[in-house]
Amino acid sequence: MLAELDETAERAFEPVVGAFERVGATPNQVSVLSFVVAVAAAGAFYAATPETYVTGALLVALSGLLDAVDGQLARRMGTASAQGDMLDHTLDRYSDLVLLIGIAGGLDAWALGLFAVTGVFLTSYMGTQAQAVGAGRDYGGALGRADRIVLIIVVGALHPFVPVVAGAEEVAGFVAFEWLLILFAVVGNVTALQRFWASWKELS
Repeated sequence: MLAELDETAERAFEPVVGAFERVGATPNQVSVLSFVVAVAAAGAFYAATPETYVTGALLVALSGLLDAVDGQLARRMGTASAQGDMLDHTLDRYSDLVLLIGIAGGLDAWALGLFAVTGVFLTSYMGTQAQAVGAGRDYGGALGRADRIVLIIVVGALHPFVPVVAGAEEVAGFVAFEWLLILFAVVGNVTALQRFWASWKELS
């Protein structure tokens, strides 16, 4: 859903793009930096303390910002390429994976983590598979990558405080991040099916 705000985001990130251009950073370097920050965020979530959850949320926000500006920087420099696009999307998938591993590991909720990975990766697969068969890359559906990043940031920042607000260690049997993993699993698969159906109709 947030993918529809791309033009607004590009205008907002313009100062950051300009800063990277001035220091001579390449788009691929920014892509790699985004992934490294995502790994650090995953480590913070895996540590699973109130302080590291908040730190992890901030690091995810930084990683998301870097991931948003690498392509914008490439277009500004006139260096956009198929190789850069492939690198960016490959690192995005690895970032998704390490973040979910970090979250699931910190909660010791590996089964939920596996289901969440299934939903997230099927969503991404359906988007690129649509392009592969000639229907165009599909970013539509209920829960795209930008939406997931925002949810991880919000839930990561609030996770340590939800038990306090609720007055108990768990809410309806699950803590906040476990509910997020469930959301990624269920809505991710729904989004994948939405993308499949949209592509199916386009190809018919």
